[in-house]
Amino acid sequence: MELRLPTLSADLEFATIASWRKQKGEPVSAGETILEIETDKVTEEIESPVDGTLGEILAVEGDEVKVGTVLAVIEEEVA
Repeated sequence: MELRLPTLSADLEFATIASWRKQKGEPVSAGETILEIETDKVTEEIESPVDGTLGEILAVEGDEVKVGTVLAVIEEEVA
């Protein structure tokens, strides 16, 4: 599944990747914080929506990204 930068407020168009808490290949759980983003007002944690493994990271620390941009790919666990 693609992890995209969510809409956090009506006036937010861009955010900066502050830090990744997980690295490629690491397991992630639904609800677990996997990265932090910064806007002009706040630092916000982004959580994994699913259980799985963090695959490709498509936005690196320091990148300014637009709402809706794919940040990473999470390989979901198959039950």
